[in-house]
This record gives sequence, structure tokens and C-alpha cells, in this order.
Amino acid sequence: MNHDIALIGLGVMGQNLARNLANKQIKVIGWDRHEEKSQAFIKKYGNENLTYCEDFSCLAQKLKAPRIYLMMVPAGEPVDEVIAKLEPFLEKGDILIDGGNSNFDDSIRREKELSERGIHFVGMGVSGGEEGALNGPSLMPGGSTESWTTLQPILEKIAARDFSGQPCVTHIGENGAGHYVKMVHNGIEYGVMQLMAEAYLLLKTLYQLNPPEIADIFEQFGQGKLNSFLFDIAVPILRKKDRLSEGYLIDHILDQAGQKGTGRWTAIDALKRGVSLPSITAAVFARNISAEKEARKSLSESYQKSKKTPQIELKKLLPHLENALHAGMISCYAQGFELMKKAAEEQGWELNFDEISRIWEGGCIIRAKLLGELHQAFSSAKDHSPHLFSIQTIQESLKKNLESWQKVVCLGIENSIPMPSLVSSLTYFEESTTDPCSANFIQGLRDYFGAHTYQRTDREGVFHTTW
Repeated sequence: MNHDIALIGLGVMGQNLARNLANKQIKVIGWDRHEEKSQAFIKKYGNENLTYCEDFSCLAQKLKAPRIYLMMVPAGEPVDEVIAKLEPFLEKGDILIDGGNSNFDDSIRREKELSERGIHFVGMGVSGGEEGALNGPSLMPGGSTESWTTLQPILEKIAARDFSGQPCVTHIGENGAGHYVKMVHNGIEYGVMQLMAEAYLLLKTLYQLNPPEIADIFEQFGQGKLNSFLFDIAVPILRKKDRLSEGYLIDHILDQAGQKGTGRWTAIDALKRGVSLPSITAAVFARNISAEKEARKSLSESYQKSKKTPQIELKKLLPHLENALHAGMISCYAQGFELMKKAAEEQGWELNFDEISRIWEGGCIIRAKLLGELHQAFSSAKDHSPHLFSIQTIQESLKKNLESWQKVVCLGIENSIPMPSLVSSLTYFEESTTDPCSANFIQGLRDYFGAHTYQRTDREGVFHTTW
């Protein structure tokens, strides 16, 4: 009974987290349903801090009290199956962590069921991929304050570090809050990746640049205000030569983007809560359309698009493109934080935007210089969770970049280059900063055909007109 934590599920993420824990002198004991693979892993990496058990009874016997179990298994039924198998060995005060990309509603349900037995369930977002799991991820644990008190020393040891050297982990909130924030994180990730892809397509299609030339531009962007993990990895992706054919690998990758569901969940949740999330939703829709390869190919033959000469030379475009991407990313974040704000109100969570932006500074996929700006913006704001556009430093940045943003969007539209997320990010900004808007016309139409009533600008009450 001297092990600190059990890790259930030794896939790539589970293995790397196990190694991360062991490297930090935390005694971890692993289990996986594929015993041969697990034994090979232990044979390669096992030591006094990293061992293996063949069943859950063994895990329970070797863990210190309160027992801590970290599940790294696929979301959905597999999580419930592991919980069911573990239940005979769970005791009051034990902590069960789900580190997969589970739906936050499932985490709320599981926390409620297990808490009735005095068992702590923690839905924890883990971001950083394989490299982050091994060298330091961004961690977003939900659950009870009591469970956080127990887990904090362990999680702080294995987490990435923010720009000030502090661990990229904080207690997000009760029950499903951790998985909810991770879901929105992934939604923002969808939006940012789509913005980058649109910039890539503009440079490739309109300016006829080859992959290494685009890599040079992205590398330059990555050294400035767009400094981020995603721009870092974009450069080697674009420079990679193909081993199976001539040219560069990126030109031989089929243009069909996959998705595992978290971006779609974010968009669906925004619709349910009545929150505007156009850039992230557009990014999800863009992946959906990309999957319709044959239909797109057929239709492209019916709508031949003539090649056009750029209306602005490349050298002059690049500062505008950099500004537009920066502003578009701020817009994506603003939408994500507004969704979290509404969810916190409805779920009874106390989400700290200052802390959330801080723990995203390191380890996670969307880690970027911009997160430092957002961290400072939220920490300096008087309101606990202001709209990002209302913070002075963000306002100054958006006003400075607005003309570039508009110029790049117009350039794409004029040349038939699809830019769903960049257009949506600008439209969200314009809609959010326009008063009055066009909704009075909508209300007039609704009242005419359905007697849905309307309110007036000059007096109190609800009105209906016989048109």
C-alpha cells in the first residue's frame, strides 16, 4: 500500500502520463486491458516508481488511502464500464479521475452518482497531446474542493508551466466544469486552426506560393504576436518533403479534415444556451464540408473559377494578414469565453477567466503568446468575467487591426477563396459592436405573420400590431 496513484488505460496518452508521474517521483501503478502491450511498456520504462497490476483488486491493495485512480480511456461507454468494474473496490474518500475527452453532462451524472457513496469523481481536461502528457500538459480538473486539495500536489508536479513558471493547472469548478472548459478549449482550437488554414489557402491559391514559401511566412508570423504552438508545428509540416512521391507531403494529404466531437459539442452547446459562436461553428461546418470530397470535386467542375491577379502585392499583404489572424483569434477566444460565462451562470459554476487563460499559456494545443495578453486583460478587469471586447487593451488591439481584418476578408471574397472562420470572426465583432442592429425588422416580421409581439424603444410594455 505505497503507491500514490493508479493509471487505468495505457494507450499512448496513458503511457506518457504514467512516465511523467514516475519521473516526478510519484509512485504510479498501471493497468490496461491489453496485458501484453502493457507488460512491454513496463519492461521498457518500468522502475520503482512505475509498476503494473493485472487486475483492479491488485490496484486497490497497492494504493495508499485515499486511493486515486486516473482513467485514460475513450469517452462514453468505456468510462462507465471501468467505473462499474472498479466499484467493488472503491471506498469512501477515494478519488476517481476521468482524464479523457468526456462530455461534461456525463461527468455531471457520474459525479452525482459516485458522490452519493462518498466517492469523489473528477472530470479533468488534459491538453497537450502525446508530448504534453509526457513533458507537461495543461490540466483542467473539476470536482469537489476536497478532491482538489488532495490532487493539487500531484497535478502541479506534472503540469506544464505558464509564462511566469507556475503550474498550468487550477481547480476549474464543481462536477462537470473541468470537462466543459476542455470542450470549449477544443472548440477554440478548431477556430484557430481554421483561421490558419484559410490564410494558407489564400497564400497558396491567390499568390501561387509553394509550401516552403508559406512556411517562411508562418515562421515569421510565429516570431511575432502570433507566436504559438500551432504556428510552430505548421512550419515543419509545410517544409516536409514526401517520401512516397515528388514534392511536399502537404500537397499529397487528402483535403478531408477529421474530428472527434468536442468542436461539434461546443457548437451544439452554444445553440442550446443561445450564445453566438460563429467562428467555431463555421470551423466545424468547414470540416463537415471537407468530408464531402466527391461532391466538392464534382461541383467545382461546374463552377470553374478563373485565376485572378492579386489586388495587393504579397509584401504589402503580409502585415495585414498577420493583423487579421491576430484579431480573428481574439474573436474566437471572445466567443469561447462568452459561452463559458453563460454556462457558469446556468450550471452554478464559478469560473475564473484569469486562471483559465493562465493555465492555457503552457502545455495545451492552443498555447500562444496571445494567452498572456488575455491573462493580463482578465486580471486587470474590474468585472469578474467581462466580455473580452470591453477590456481596454483588447479594444486597442482590435481597433488597430480592424482595417487589416476587413482588407483580408474582402480580398478572400473578391477572389472566391472560402474563409468561413475569418469572415465569421469579423462578423461577430461587427455584430457585437453595432447598436442599433437589424433585429427590430425581424420582430416586425414575426409579429406580422405570427403575432409574436414586440417591445418598443420609447415606452415600457409588450405590443402587437394588426398590420
